[in-house]
Amino acid sequence: MVVGRRHPVAVSPGTSIGDCLRAIQQTGTGDSVFVTDEDGRLLGVLTERDVFGRLVGPDVAFNVDVDAAVETMMTTDPNTLHLEQTVRDALELMQLGRYRNVPVVDDGGHLVGVVRQVDILKFLAESFPEELLNLPPRPHQRMEQAEGG
Repeated sequence: MVVGRRHPVAVSPGTSIGDCLRAIQQTGTGDSVFVTDEDGRLLGVLTERDVFGRLVGPDVAFNVDVDAAVETMMTTDPNTLHLEQTVRDALELMQLGRYRNVPVVDDGGHLVGVVRQVDILKFLAESFPEELLNLPPRPHQRMEQAEGG
């Protein structure tokens, strides 16, 4: 994958949900914490959606235990991208799964990065600058008369 990928926020199993939320808050670059084993293999992911789903989902649980281990709330076996996959693969996965962040793993399942939607947008803007810069603000809009003096 040629898209720039970010360094993921990773925690160990047993990390409290409160610590995970603080890690998300401190980074300011994402909404996910990736849970890895001692060898760096991806075990799961805790997203804002996981947490908020418990707060406002069908089984409202206003008493989320922030001292509980991340395993109690994380998504296990998350969808991933591999290093050799294409930008198209990333877009399709994000579109179908409605993901904002997708972990990137190597052949051994080790977490090597995370791709966010903004990373793909930056890649496309850098790859096709003229096409993007020359688009009118509203491509479907047609001016009836020329603007300006």
